[in-house]
Formats: sequence, C-alpha cells, structure tokens
Amino acid sequence: MMPRGLSWPNLTEGQTFQSPARTITESDVVSFAGMTGDYNPMHVNREFAENSAFGERIAHGLLGLSIAHGLMLGSGLLGDNAIAFLGLSEWNFRAPIRLGDTIHADFEIVELRQRTSHPDQGIVTFSVRVLNQHGELTQSGRKAILMRTANTDPSRAMPKPNAIE
Repeated sequence: MMPRGLSWPNLTEGQTFQSPARTITESDVVSFAGMTGDYNPMHVNREFAENSAFGERIAHGLLGLSIAHGLMLGSGLLGDNAIAFLGLSEWNFRAPIRLGDTIHADFEIVELRQRTSHPDQGIVTFSVRVLNQHGELTQSGRKAILMRTANTDPSRAMPKPNAIE
C-alpha cells in the first residue's frame, strides 16, 4: 500500500511504491473516446477489433497512461506537496490493456533535484511501470513532478510561468 502525503525530506532515490489497482471498463474506453474524439475502431468497434491481431477491443494507450497518473496522484502519494506534473521524458506502450484488465503502477524515484531559483521546490523523477493483473508490463516510462521541498503556503509555491529549470 502506498503511504500518503510523502514530503521532500522523506524521499530518496531508489525508493519504490505500488499504486492501488483499477479495472478498465467499457465505460472508461467509451468516455475517453468521447472526451478525446479518438474513435479508432480498435477501441470502439467490437466487430473490427475481433478481426484484428488483438482479437478484441483494447483501451487507448493514453487512457492507460492517464489512469496510471491518476492512480499515483489520486492515491495521495505526495499529498498536497505536489505542485505540477512537468512531463514525460519517455513513455513506451509495450502491450495492450484489454477491457476488463486490472492495472496498477509501480513507481521508483530515479532522481531528486532541488530547484536553484526556488529552493522551496524540487523536481522528483519517477520510473513508472504499468502492469496488468497477470504481472505483464503494458506501459513504462519516466515522469517528473514539481513539488514543495519545505512546509510552505501552497498558494506561494506555485511556479511562475516558463520559470521551471
């Protein structure tokens, strides 16, 4: 189980966490298609998908990425210490996520870097692995999160636009 509300002084490179799990539903896929406009038949057309290499509909790759991100931040790993999601330095789609799969994410801290221009902020880079209920790797990559390094008023810790180094 993931601890809640980790703070900068409690983070170390090499530290690992596992998110809770979540089952991918047909409603997830249909809602994501509607939100994004991605109606690729591989995701929304049962007959098309049954005749594909996968033999069934699969979830959008970006849906899996989005849910993995939600499993991390929604679980409270960084509590209110997270300021902003800074981006992905790489992301690989390794195997399909099928409707009915239950996924979770494993996270490892691979870098901690305090900002020089804002010493009350730091950047934590995570290696992320998204696995299904069979332990199969479906997605992997790295993500960076800006977070508070000290007990500060959250409204004062927001970065200035274009000021992240």
